[in-house]
This record gives sequence, C-alpha cells and structure tokens, in this order.
Amino acid sequence: MEHSHNKNKQQIVRRLKIIEGQIRGLQEMVEEGTYCIDVITQTSAVKQGLSNVEDLLLENHLGSCILDQLKLGQTDKARGEILKVYKLKRK
Repeated sequence: MEHSHNKNKQQIVRRLKIIEGQIRGLQEMVEEGTYCIDVITQTSAVKQGLSNVEDLLLENHLGSCILDQLKLGQTDKARGEILKVYKLKRK
C-alpha cells in the first residue's frame, strides 16, 4: 500500500509542476497582451489539470484513509469526510 501511495504522490507532484508551468505561461500571456480567447483556452486547461489532481487526491483518500477509518469502526468520521468531499466537489 505504501508503494501505491508513493506512486500517487509522485504523479500528483508531477501534475502540479505542469500546472505551475501553465500558470507562469498564463502570466506571460497576459503581460504580453495575448488574445483573450487564447488566454481563456489556457485557463480552461489549468482548471482541468487541477480537477484531475483533485480526482487523484480523492481516489487516494477514499482508497486508503476512508477504508482505514471504516476498518477501525470510525464510521461517523468516514461518513462526515465523504459528505465533506462531496460538497466540495459540487462547488
């Protein structure tokens, strides 16, 4: 299980570094006066990238932390966290 967590961590960090580069690129586009639609296209790509990172984090949390809580009989805590994540994803 630890190997899986490290693999997910590496994948998440890699994706965040890509997003970081995209953000810097967006800043340069705005500074250079790039056509608005081109900037909006890039902001959309950044939002999708963040959504993908969020999905990975959620998958990892549900597959490890929540399962561990359930195994330990902490059903109320697990239910609360699932509902919290659900509400966050709906925003």
